[in-house]
Order: sequence, then structure tokens, then C-alpha cells
Amino acid sequence: MKTIKIFIALMAISVGIAKAQFVKAELQVSGLTCSMCSKATEKSLRTLPFVGDIKTDLNRNLFTITFKANTPVDLEKMSKKVQGAGFAINQLKATLDFDKLKLNNNTFSYAGDTFHIMNDTKKDLDGQVAVTVVNKGFAAPAVVKKYSPVIIANGGNKTYHLVI
Repeated sequence: MKTIKIFIALMAISVGIAKAQFVKAELQVSGLTCSMCSKATEKSLRTLPFVGDIKTDLNRNLFTITFKANTPVDLEKMSKKVQGAGFAINQLKATLDFDKLKLNNNTFSYAGDTFHIMNDTKKDLDGQVAVTVVNKGFAAPAVVKKYSPVIIANGGNKTYHLVI
């Protein structure tokens, strides 16, 4: 009986997590100089349990990542994999499926992390919406500098700041 209760509780949690599912991302990596660098980064990213597929554009140092459905995405783990391969994230654009998620003061929670939308959103976000992460380690230094006063005011280790 306890097993059934635990299973039901886990299912309820996973349904809540899936409300704002990451669908895909475009990850631009700085420091790549050759196809071997790109291959090492791709190989590292493929080890993440939430990564479904990766397509690489060597000309733009861009990885288009498709995420597995209903599997929580951990942006911090993505960053660590890129850094572990010896490179840095220059830009992270993600597509989120909000599925009628209601924002509370331009903020929502996903997989235990807090996400704050920096630009004023007057409408409810439904369906797939493209967002850009502007936190340090996920954006170019000039972008981080532009948003840093607001990020510091709303900051926290697991708070991600997004622009639409």
C-alpha cells in the first residue's frame, strides 16, 4: 500500500514539473576552434539524461538540443558539461512549453528552480515560447552586464533570469 501511495505522489510531482517543459534549446558555445572541440562538447552533452538529440552547426558554434519529453531539464548540469569540455556558453535560447502556466509576478517554478521573466509580460503565456537565459555563465558578458542590476536584486543561486 505504501508503494502505491509513493507512486501516486511521484506521479503528481512529475505532472507539476511537466507544466513548463523545456522542448529544445540553441546553445552557442564560445572557444570552439575545430570539429574535435565541437565533438567533445557534443559527446559530453549527450551524457545528460534529459537530452534527446543534438544537431551541431560548426559555422556558428551552435548546438540545437532537443530534450526528452516530461524529463526535467537542469540548466546547471548543461553548463557544467560545457565547462568540463573546456568551453563556455555564450548564449542559451530555449523553447518552453508553458501549457497555460500562470505566472506569478513574472516568475514560475520548474523542477525545483525559479525562473524570472525580465521583460514585462502582459499576457498569459500559452504553448511554446522562446526565451533567452541572461544569467552569468549562460550569456555573453555584455548581456549579463545589461541585466546585472535587476539580476542582483532578484538573484539567487537557482534563480534563472529570462527574456522573451
